[in-house]
Amino acid sequence: MFVKEIHPDLIHDRIIAAIAQMSFEPDPLVIDALQKALSIEDNELARDVLSALIQNSMEAPKQKIPLCQDTGTIVCFVEWGRSIHIPHENLQEVINSAVRIAYKQYYLRPSIVEEPLFERRNSLDNSPAIIHYEFSSEEVFKITLAQKGGGAENMSRLYMLKPSADKEEIVELTVKTICEAGGNPCPPLIVGIGLGGNFESVAILAKKALFRPLGQAHPDPRYAKLEQEILRAVNATGVGPQGLGGKTTTLAIHIQTAPCHIASLPLAINLQCHAHRHVTLDFLP
Repeated sequence: MFVKEIHPDLIHDRIIAAIAQMSFEPDPLVIDALQKALSIEDNELARDVLSALIQNSMEAPKQKIPLCQDTGTIVCFVEWGRSIHIPHENLQEVINSAVRIAYKQYYLRPSIVEEPLFERRNSLDNSPAIIHYEFSSEEVFKITLAQKGGGAENMSRLYMLKPSADKEEIVELTVKTICEAGGNPCPPLIVGIGLGGNFESVAILAKKALFRPLGQAHPDPRYAKLEQEILRAVNATGVGPQGLGGKTTTLAIHIQTAPCHIASLPLAINLQCHAHRHVTLDFLP
């Protein structure tokens, strides 16, 4: 089997650049969605909020000021083909070293505590990252990075439903989660929904769903239809931008599914704020 080597220095340097990119430069699809939301909004307060979000997104790259002061937890999804070799290095340490350098180099707020309950001492460099690995038989090496803010993450929820649950219950629980969250996760939101798997994997499904291109429909038309049903129901709540009322509470609903046990139906709802900071690095031509 042909083995392709990717030098760890290349990975390291591209991650540093990617962290800067997603800190300062908005996702163009989010800007388009915010402008569309503004065009249909008749609530003056909501219009003011949407206009401010758009203006902030335009100014951030010009002034090299982060899109949001909460520069988040770095979350990585690594897609790693079996023919790809990274010589002499531990990939986890390569990623964490890049995080440490980027957060200091670009004066980004460090938000990670080294121990969660007693001392809660800040690591001062935003490491470690949270890393998920997916191994593949294909020739591929990709890293998707995201900055996940605490406000939206705190309002996310996981439910272990009975297998008799229907789509109406999925809609109701999503609406309930977002209404209870109110303005805390900084809407308008992108919502990742995981369905299936088990207790630990359904949350990863929900997280991964966030980073599908904004508004791209699920490939299964049944789930694509459900995404639209949930989107309409959530936006009908009137929570609105920043929880202050209006027509657009959520910009997109993305569902990711997996097989599950006959006795259960896990559901995870991962909320993402409007900043929606993420970059995918492809290391193969």
